[in-house]
Amino acid sequence: MKRLLIVAHAPSENTRRLRDAASRGASHPDVEGVETLTKAPLDATSDDILACDAILLGTTENLGYMSGALKDFFDRSYYPVLEAQRGLPCALYIRAGRDGTGTRRAVEGIVTGLGWKWAQAPLTLRGEWQDDFEAQVEELALTLAAGLEAGIL
Repeated sequence: MKRLLIVAHAPSENTRRLRDAASRGASHPDVEGVETLTKAPLDATSDDILACDAILLGTTENLGYMSGALKDFFDRSYYPVLEAQRGLPCALYIRAGRDGTGTRRAVEGIVTGLGWKWAQAPLTLRGEWQDDFEAQVEELALTLAAGLEAGIL
């Protein structure tokens, strides 16, 4: 059984809906060979990363940057996983009130430093809340989980 770790910052009702959509997508009934673990960034540890086969990150855009909670997760985890998880498949969704460019660039820089590989391009959910944001995140997570199960990631 492979393991997909979801680390998602969810400080509001809408971002909790996105986190739950990610969990739903990753746990889709058609994907039987992947176990999903969903944690808040402040609760996730380097041990969680070391035990996973792929990771999905979710963050808000805060002042043109990733959430402080996700940055804290990276700060605590970076060196303990640096060599052990090179090539880890990853994906990202950003809930951006504006454009999400700074947030994306910051996460991409850390992911590059860790040597993780993008399974899909980061998903940026811009502007006012739209109901299809949940479906987009659910599809992102499902695609990541299915690729992991199929062994193509």
